[in-house]
Amino acid sequence: MGVELLDAVKARDVAAVRRLIAAGAPLEARDARGATALLVATHADDVEIARALIEAGADVNAKDHIHDTPYLYSGAEGRNEILEMALAAGANLRDTNRYGGTALIPAAHHGHPETVRVLLRTGIDIDHVNRLGWTALMEAVILGDGGPVHAEIVDLLLDAGANPNIADHQGETPLAHARRLGFEAMAQRIAAAGG
Repeated sequence: MGVELLDAVKARDVAAVRRLIAAGAPLEARDARGATALLVATHADDVEIARALIEAGADVNAKDHIHDTPYLYSGAEGRNEILEMALAAGANLRDTNRYGGTALIPAAHHGHPETVRVLLRTGIDIDHVNRLGWTALMEAVILGDGGPVHAEIVDLLLDAGANPNIADHQGETPLAHARRLGFEAMAQRIAAAGG
């Protein structure tokens, strides 16, 4: 029944998903990429199916072959309704993706200010450093475009207490990167926060 459940989720067949859950289909069955039905629903941003699976007890922290989980992926990609459900269902805030980053880091990088707000209301480590040597603040600067969305994310992070002086592996700070990239308004904001 696990394959049937995965197929029903991929087909976005809510009725079949509910029927299979009620019949006892294994919620943690995996596809060829190691994704559970909940992760497949999260990829598709299928809130209704994700809700049914989470309410049935699907694991929001189940990792696929590249270390994504429903929680991490929803945070990274701004799937906020699913993210809120995953948080309520016990998402592991310390869990990291294949780059060693928490959900906050790619949320900042991908330009999802509302997702950043959601995550900042939790106990997530705002200054977590991934394997690249980057925090959420650093990624908002380096991988952002310097525009209003990433500037808003920088503001959110700094207002929440992000340390503006955590340097990358080369010793460069967010302020130095903002100046190098010509993001002057961002640089002024970082400097005003003590960077």
